[in-house]
Amino acid sequence: METSNGSSTTDFILLGFSDQPQLESIISVVVFIFYIVTLVGNTTIILVSYLDTQLHTPMYFFLSNLSFLDLCYTTSIIPQMLANLWGPKKSITYGGCVLQFFFALDLGATECLLLAVMAYDRYAAVCQPLHYTVIMHPELCQKLVLTSWLGGLGSALILCSLTMKLPRCGHREVDNFFCEMPALIKMACVYSKVIEIVVFTLGVIFLLVPLSLILISYGVIIRAVMTIKLAARWKKILNTCGSHLTVVTLFYGTLIYMYMKPQNSTSQEQGKFFTLFYTVITPSLNPLIYTLRNKDVKSAVKRILQIKKKTFNKVMSDKEKMHQSTEKQRNIVLY
Repeated sequence: METSNGSSTTDFILLGFSDQPQLESIISVVVFIFYIVTLVGNTTIILVSYLDTQLHTPMYFFLSNLSFLDLCYTTSIIPQMLANLWGPKKSITYGGCVLQFFFALDLGATECLLLAVMAYDRYAAVCQPLHYTVIMHPELCQKLVLTSWLGGLGSALILCSLTMKLPRCGHREVDNFFCEMPALIKMACVYSKVIEIVVFTLGVIFLLVPLSLILISYGVIIRAVMTIKLAARWKKILNTCGSHLTVVTLFYGTLIYMYMKPQNSTSQEQGKFFTLFYTVITPSLNPLIYTLRNKDVKSAVKRILQIKKKTFNKVMSDKEKMHQSTEKQRNIVLY
């Protein structure tokens, strides 16, 4: 079935790594492992931030949102990818492709803005410590997160509608492992200058502007840190800020390489591995980066485990006492 502009509404074929079948089994195992790590790590951060009252701060509110984003982002891509790698079919329905494309754009753009918000939070914490709770009050934090989500949603609606309207002249093969914009644009049988301009403009808004704000924030933070003489506080600041900077470098570096270059200047095979990195590997590294370098999270996990252990021991003790009481009553009745 063809639409009026020649675009197919039948299933798409996700080529993925089918031209390198010897790598597919290895890639599928690696992707599965990283996906499990992503699920466990990000779910842990969300639960710990919610359960431990000492982590009810703006930083962990934003970190919980980042973890939720990573969970949604990977879940919109990896299950379909694994199904195609493990199964005989490499197809995805037209509706499934549109949804996958939309959510990938939406969540990716939201994360770009959220990382900038987190940099501002670190700036306020380091450079304005006495006014931090006043500056980063709960209402502002909620508005910043909501703005990030709405900004991502708006960009996704624009790009998704423009890209899916491109005539494909019956082409059904998506040369990637999920429905991503560069691969979908290359499927089109016409060149669209409008899309290239829109992509570049939104790339500036969602990539270069947030990254510039992040770099400015950390430039000010570095200047402030240089004046701190207490080694303990200096080290704590470097740990929390270093974690965020590592995530920013991994995320923005690959995205800028993929989206800010002309679409025909990146080889498809090279692009697939860059895409694999920021869709599969980076989301799994985020919780590890934040928890391994952050004593607050480690301490919170220990406190929660200790509480659970005490609760479990108390329940078992109560059961034992109840059992002993029951046995005693039974013996009295028998005698």
